[in-house]
Amino acid sequence: MNASLEEFLIARRDTGRSLLVPYVTAGVTPKWTEVVHAYVDAGADAVEVGFPFSDPMLDGVTIQEASDRALAAGTTVRGILDEVATLDVDVPVVAMTYSNLVFQRSAAEFCAALRGSGLRGLIVPDSPLEEVGDLADAAAAEGLDLVLLAAPSSSRARLREIAGRSRGFVYALTRMGTTGEGGEISEQAARLGRELKELTDRPVLFGFGVAGPERAAELADHADGVVVASALMRRLLDGAGAGELGEYVSSIRRALDQGARWAVHPATAPSPTT
Repeated sequence: MNASLEEFLIARRDTGRSLLVPYVTAGVTPKWTEVVHAYVDAGADAVEVGFPFSDPMLDGVTIQEASDRALAAGTTVRGILDEVATLDVDVPVVAMTYSNLVFQRSAAEFCAALRGSGLRGLIVPDSPLEEVGDLADAAAAEGLDLVLLAAPSSSRARLREIAGRSRGFVYALTRMGTTGEGGEISEQAARLGRELKELTDRPVLFGFGVAGPERAAELADHADGVVVASALMRRLLDGAGAGELGEYVSSIRRALDQGARWAVHPATAPSPTT
């Protein structure tokens, strides 16, 4: 795959497709890479791989539990990268981690290791916009797309800067707080999606609170797609295997495709009485 994360997602989005990026915590099960393959087979446009960390500031209880399980099993950054390097998938894989892991040595060394394993993007949610310069430079030097997060509380000026400096896609948060499945789609979140789309041609993907197919389709109405994490990890922690997780991702894919068809061809949408 020669395309960057951003080029790949834009090409898919521009066909009228709503983008779907499911998440898995690396090391949460011994066969977690099988989950990645199941996601891709189910229609994922990219896969987000979480590097487990002991004190994740933006992750809710489900992702924290998945991280704790992975760490208890002895998961390490080096081990994750070795396993990622064995993946043979036709969509980009994106790392999600925290600054402590990035800067244990240096941003340049960390980004070089990610790119060497075949990763195409990086998300570091606790790296402030005002301090992201060195990391952004290190990522760019390795051809990694550094994805930045945008919160509903951000001013338009800040959103403009985030949209301009983010690469790959812009990660729009549905709410303030941590990851999780609950909550309604607020007008503030809907406004965030619409405003970001006015400010950039990069894909805008909603994350946090994407609890299922219906919610995913509703959120995609205000953006270019969704990231799904806690809903999947909750099922995995409760015993679901790669096949079951793939089926769940397929159900989200169908909901997004149906919504996208209606958006592109409104005449095909069902009437309120059907």
